Amino acid sequence: MPHIPTLEQARDLLKQYNQEPHLLKHAETVSGTMGYFAKKHDPENEAFWRVVGMLHDIDFEQFPEAHCVKGIELLREHDVDESVIRSAISHGWGLTGSPYEPEAFMEKVIYAVDELTGLIGATALMRPSKSCMDLELSSVKKKFKDKKFAAGCSRDVIRQGAEMMGWELDQLIEETIMAMREVEENAV
Repeated sequence: MPHIPTLEQARDLLKQYNQEPHLLKHAETVSGTMGYFAKKHDPENEAFWRVVGMLHDIDFEQFPEAHCVKGIELLREHDVDESVIRSAISHGWGLTGSPYEPEAFMEKVIYAVDELTGLIGATALMRPSKSCMDLELSSVKKKFKDKKFAAGCSRDVIRQGAEMMGWELDQLIEETIMAMREVEENAV
């Protein structure tokens, strides 16, 4: 029977298909970032947002050529509820063959922050502290403009995600930095 997994169950499921430390860390970062946004915008569903963040790249390591397509199949095989599948897979809309356009606010958030957490994380690693704790908006904006820096992070998706959310780009970046600070604090 389809179910919404707990965060621990989602983490275990993710690890069945992903072993690369950087992919596991990315899943934890996106899950924590989604939790931060949920606390502000949908607090009664924070656990759901975190699970979606944890599972969004379930197929990435083993099936990169079928990312967000194979994920639907994998999640259905594990009887994951369609609401989780749709929300998690919507992050790849327009990029990977995902059939789900982000519609709910939460789906728009994961669409934007999946790419943005990569850019922010790469920017933080360039700092002496290697941390988001002292990272400022201006530093991320400077790296955002440099197309060669973290070239795999789509600036178009980040911009489009901010537009979908009805936010200015600066607001999205600032809030995501704050979310990643919280993730970093909780990881220590």
